[in-house]
Amino acid sequence: MLYIQDTSTDPYFNLAEEEFLLKNMTEDIFRLWRNSPSIIVGRYQNTIAEIDSDYTKEHCISVVRRLSGGGAVFHDLGNLNFTFIQNITPDKSKAAIDPAELFQRFTSPIIEALQSIGVNAELQGRNDLAIDGKKFSGNAICIHKNRILMHGTLMFKVSKTDLSKALKPRPEKFIGKAVKSNVKRVTNISEHLKDKDADILWFTGFLGKYVCSKVKDITPYTFTEDQLNRINHLRETRYSTDQWNFGKSPRYNFTATRRFPKGIVELYLTAEGGLIKDLDIRGDYFFTRPTEEFTRKLIGTPHTRQDIQKKIGTQNLDAYFAGISSEDIVNLFF
Repeated sequence: MLYIQDTSTDPYFNLAEEEFLLKNMTEDIFRLWRNSPSIIVGRYQNTIAEIDSDYTKEHCISVVRRLSGGGAVFHDLGNLNFTFIQNITPDKSKAAIDPAELFQRFTSPIIEALQSIGVNAELQGRNDLAIDGKKFSGNAICIHKNRILMHGTLMFKVSKTDLSKALKPRPEKFIGKAVKSNVKRVTNISEHLKDKDADILWFTGFLGKYVCSKVKDITPYTFTEDQLNRINHLRETRYSTDQWNFGKSPRYNFTATRRFPKGIVELYLTAEGGLIKDLDIRGDYFFTRPTEEFTRKLIGTPHTRQDIQKKIGTQNLDAYFAGISSEDIVNLFF
């Protein structure tokens, strides 16, 4: 088994590395890694339904889609991520794999490590780790050919404020078949340690040494320059793109209503594959050009703040929505 303790905190690179390790290497792997503030959404989630777009933009929180399923999670430098990748025997079909057994197997060394320092951690439900009923770890699985990846979060000293405000779904605005996140009561591991001065770097070193001590023939691994280039290529062409992070969302409907000093504006939007397929705007606002002319120009635009700002920035908004700013109209879409 290879042991990788990453120094990169770039979430785009780190998620690209997960795919590279799963699809391009053959060895079993144990990995520890951290991300700068970011929301990591599940493979089949509707990204914008899971986040507070204004908060993530204001606080420079990256949004990245991963390969595995499950719900959205918040990462910052107070969170430690762990990954196990193993080969599966070729004759074992995907249908025969029991996810519950996998979660139990891969989280066992993490639970044992925490219990060895007096933290009463346990597997809760299908794929969460908890302390006294409060969640501190969410885990997910991805299978590629004859290899399986299971990764999870370990909230050591995460900002609960950023977590609660950035990961803030608005279910009343979205109707669709996407996987929804379940935001539960959470806790930090540091709150349950006797040593209140322990930090994330100590915890990373401790967990790495503990797991490595339980595995035979485990070897620290460093990427070659060619491998780093290939991971960076994945980062640039997939994991840092809006098409991957937002455009992979399933079909959904989105509605919003705002009362402005110059009138009420109601927005009804249908998106598919991250693109606006249908858009209808109603209200008692004043205008000098028909609203249909405005909405037609937005059809086919990616449902991301950057793309909508770019498209709206080229238009005379006052003619369509008298006295209402372009910023207010952009905000309606989120």
